[in-house]
Amino acid sequence: MYGDPATIRKILTELGDTWAVVGLSHNEDRAAYGVARVLQRFGKRVVPVHPKAETVHGEPGYPSLEAIPFAVDVVDVFVNSALAGPVADQAVAVGAGAVWFQLGVVDEAAYRRTRAAGLEMVMDRCPAIEIPAL
Repeated sequence: MYGDPATIRKILTELGDTWAVVGLSHNEDRAAYGVARVLQRFGKRVVPVHPKAETVHGEPGYPSLEAIPFAVDVVDVFVNSALAGPVADQAVAVGAGAVWFQLGVVDEAAYRRTRAAGLEMVMDRCPAIEIPAL
């Protein structure tokens, strides 16, 4: 339900190529760093979103989704489940087309809210695993 193949395919191939990666920093040991690199290899523009607003993989960072001065297609969430719901709500507020919760990130109430707002959503999946399979 939270990661059906049709929704995964739609997010990765139809909804646009600008991905805000929430939790992306210079820390190479974090999953977000490697996943962002894979997304770039597959033609996605990666926008780092982190309180430090660091430039990562050549893209300037922003402290929040609201601070990004252009449209974002997908919000990829690398924060723990307790913090992920508010990020999904922010994604709705900024007009994103989809929300992607990474492996291990699950918030069923946020999923229902996000879907009710008209956004596509995937939880507990990794785009770096899914995109090469398409």
